Amino acid sequence: MTETRRNAGTGPPGPGRAEGAGRPMVMLAMATLGFAVNFWAWALLSPLAPRFQESLGLSSFEQALLVAVPVVVGSLGRIPVGALTDRFGGRVMFPALSLITILPVLYLGLLGHSSLGALLAGGFFLGIGGTVFAVGVPFVSGWFPPERRGLALGVFGAGMGGTAIAALTTVREVDAFGIAFAFEVMAVLLAVYAVTAWFVLREAPGRTAPAESMARRLAATVRLGVTWQMSALYAVAFGGYVAFSVYLPTYLKAEYGLSQADAATRMGGFVLLAVLLRPLGGWLSDRVGAVTVMTASLAVTAAGAAVQSFAPALMPLGTIAFLTMAAALGAGSGATFALVGRLAPADKVGAVTGVVGAAGGLGGFVPPLVMGALWGSLGSYRIGLLLLAIVAAAAGVFTATAVKRAAASRATA
Repeated sequence: MTETRRNAGTGPPGPGRAEGAGRPMVMLAMATLGFAVNFWAWALLSPLAPRFQESLGLSSFEQALLVAVPVVVGSLGRIPVGALTDRFGGRVMFPALSLITILPVLYLGLLGHSSLGALLAGGFFLGIGGTVFAVGVPFVSGWFPPERRGLALGVFGAGMGGTAIAALTTVREVDAFGIAFAFEVMAVLLAVYAVTAWFVLREAPGRTAPAESMARRLAATVRLGVTWQMSALYAVAFGGYVAFSVYLPTYLKAEYGLSQADAATRMGGFVLLAVLLRPLGGWLSDRVGAVTVMTASLAVTAAGAAVQSFAPALMPLGTIAFLTMAAALGAGSGATFALVGRLAPADKVGAVTGVVGAAGGLGGFVPPLVMGALWGSLGSYRIGLLLLAIVAAAAGVFTATAVKRAAASRATA
């Protein structure tokens, strides 16, 4: 049994393996750092979108499209990246993706910000940074046993706080030193991380690359029930987080008349709270069950969206509604991958993560476009927020019924 578990790559190094002694936490820290740095790069365009709207005369829909393009590319790209991670491992994929992301970062900072077309082209390739999530989940899962995996994946998921760093620093850097500076700093950070990761990262002992081709593994992955169940939940939980993290500055500026810097700072607070609650969601999933955490998170999200649909005064009710949703979406995102770590077959964790991660990113791609279209045509965001409330409530019912039955069946199998 022990040998089988090691070969599957599902557990930490055995007590007799000196090569793995003391390494799980180091690997977790490096994976989380890589996630944060790449997500920081991935989110660079979002806080600058209002500035580009003014300087280039973009419509509300064009502005929404600008921030949504990196999201959709980073989402769909997780499918092949997850499968490639099963094949090549995180030690190769983390540095590779970080180095590749440097190219669109430098392009946008030095050349590609003078027209909508150039920004969309750069944003398309900037989406590569968002695929790194599909590398970290299988990599981290290999270093921790199932009973500790929820917390470990929650800690890794806190790397999504890179979007908060982007929100809090990008506008200020551009104001102080010019647009090129913010992107040049990002390129240097990506390069430093890539080199460090290559020398520090190691695969979990006993990891074996799958023998099947990528096409066969992906085909087998999409036939798994857990793939589609977790995709549906992550599309709401993480999709909601992504949608707010890229569109909240625009929403706050339009709905409440905030300045660009103030809106970006408040978005950073939203993201930071979601980031802090993601590990807590994973930890609670280990203790009280991921289904319970997920159901509660979706119920709270539905309530917060319903309240905010009436555009209450920003202080205090609007702020409370947004921060409550941030906490719920963060915890729900952590709970989703606690379920993935427990329910997905060990040799397909990367592939399942890729599909689920893609669904989460796509869940964040659609709402900004809908919100931009609604504001442009109706001058109101109410319908969009009510739709979020309805979708979250429906996902909560699905979790409490179908997902609960699937988790119980897996536990007794």
